[in-house]
Amino acid sequence: MRHDVLNDTLVALRHADLGGRPTVRLAPASHLIGEVLRLFRENRYIEEFTYVADGRGGAYEVRLARRINSCGVIKPRLAVRGREMERYEARYLPAQDFGLLVVSTNQGIVSHARARELKIGGKLLAYVY
Repeated sequence: MRHDVLNDTLVALRHADLGGRPTVRLAPASHLIGEVLRLFRENRYIEEFTYVADGRGGAYEVRLARRINSCGVIKPRLAVRGREMERYEARYLPAQDFGLLVVSTNQGIVSHARARELKIGGKLLAYVY
């Protein structure tokens, strides 16, 4: 039984990248996972991903770029104001301007840098570097 689908997805992604596999299939698919993968693609942590309908909730086929050192979810999902973002960058990322925090905002799923530009806060979902 799955309790946190996003965590299961990020663990599978990290293990596939560390194992040197060129592609990985992530199931089940969800809108949240698709948005997180879109953000990873925009920041070149993965090359490409496609949705595959398999009749059981779907899956994502992800082509890896071999750039992920670590990734994971942030539990509990912390609510953060825009001006407090630097505190959590220092906590979850290894260096300044290195890595990405995934934030769920009222503008959608965005990176911490984009949330700071928009001067909005949200809930921290995940990190990658």
